[in-house]
Amino acid sequence: MIVRKYAALFLLSFLTIICTSFTTYAPNLQKSRLRKIVIDPGHGGADSGAPGKYSYEKNIALAISLKLEELLRDQMPEVELVVTRRSDIFHSPVTKANIANQAKGDLFVCIHCNSADPTRHSEFIGYETVTVGKGKKKHKVQKKQYHTYYTPNPAKGTETYIWGAHKNDDKQLAMRENQSLYLDSTSAQSVREFTKGSVEEMTAINLRTRLYFDRSKSLAETIEEELEKAGRVNRQALQRQKGIWVLQAVAMPAVLVETGYISNPEEEDYLNSKEGQETIAQSIVNAIKRYKYSLDNKTIGTSTGK
Repeated sequence: MIVRKYAALFLLSFLTIICTSFTTYAPNLQKSRLRKIVIDPGHGGADSGAPGKYSYEKNIALAISLKLEELLRDQMPEVELVVTRRSDIFHSPVTKANIANQAKGDLFVCIHCNSADPTRHSEFIGYETVTVGKGKKKHKVQKKQYHTYYTPNPAKGTETYIWGAHKNDDKQLAMRENQSLYLDSTSAQSVREFTKGSVEEMTAINLRTRLYFDRSKSLAETIEEELEKAGRVNRQALQRQKGIWVLQAVAMPAVLVETGYISNPEEEDYLNSKEGQETIAQSIVNAIKRYKYSLDNKTIGTSTGK
């Protein structure tokens, strides 16, 4: 009887903490779920990223990111913005993730450029006489000669990535280490102490990870749609199978936009042009507006909390 009594009190205390937490957070639930965006210009400093004929990925990524910030401030003034770098400096992926998590962002948008290896060509140019074998077996044969040369890869267009589903364990770790993102600090501490390592905690984190995966996927697809409307080649929204660790290290929905192929001279010119940078940035803004509308109207993954 005593055991049942304490079990009931234990359960009541747990429910009280949870209800208090979400009651405390309730005013925010009435507001938009997209209140803060972290913009991350890829590479920087000694890490130049992919090279073009006359420019580097790090500079294009920064220019488009700053244009994106400018357009978002003008068209979505209600959203707070954080940019991981504003100059040619290097931040490790760990530092980028820490900046985003400490800012308690609602969305992480990483800007990059793509690159493809040059196309190899082999052209037959004739024959040459060569000697093969040794001793009495030595003899001459005709050998084909080829001229090998390379041209820029014609690959063009945009891709928007989310973290790979096989990296969900890493995402869950980021969620577990940054629980205060979706509860106020006092409530988060209470719940963390009460449920640390529990089935309840792991279930909540697992559900939130799936939720953020769905939101990221929705935004990635929307970005590609908007870029295609603007005339860019849509290479689809994809899951990142390797690299870009930061996508699963931030405790929030996250996308990485490959804005074009710097290895293609035509694309490189476009990516360095004012028109190209503005078009890309505006397309991303249009997609974020659609994403925010969907969140606010609960037409994509939603749950209690953030």
